[in-house]
Amino acid sequence: MECTIKWIDGMSFMAETGSGHLVTMDGAPEGGGRDLAPRPMELMLAGAGGCTAYDVVLILKRGRQEVTGCQVKLEADRAEADPKVFTRIRFFYTVSGRNLKPEAVERAIHLSSEKYCSASIMLGKTAEITHEWEIVEAA
Repeated sequence: MECTIKWIDGMSFMAETGSGHLVTMDGAPEGGGRDLAPRPMELMLAGAGGCTAYDVVLILKRGRQEVTGCQVKLEADRAEADPKVFTRIRFFYTVSGRNLKPEAVERAIHLSSEKYCSASIMLGKTAEITHEWEIVEAA
């Protein structure tokens, strides 16, 4: 895996991923940025959320669950001093579908958090991570 980061101007940067996709990042105005794009740490949090959502949907589909939606909300705290690593991350999953089995949803989240989601497992080396979830019955 690879990624190339190029400085654009001010405190804006463009990342080109190994798969050829572009992502822009910018800093907060108090740090010289113009607030035009997500901060790098926001993208790390988003990456962890995307990683686990992918896992949960895939595991539920493979388990023949009729999943129709998956949303993961992440809330994180960071250290006060540099390096301002994440110290706590709360994952809250809203999984929707038809006749979803609670034990299947719980198992999918557990497998993602303990085995498959390398992003959240890596962040768990510095942060206390919690997982909560709810099921919403699809119409």
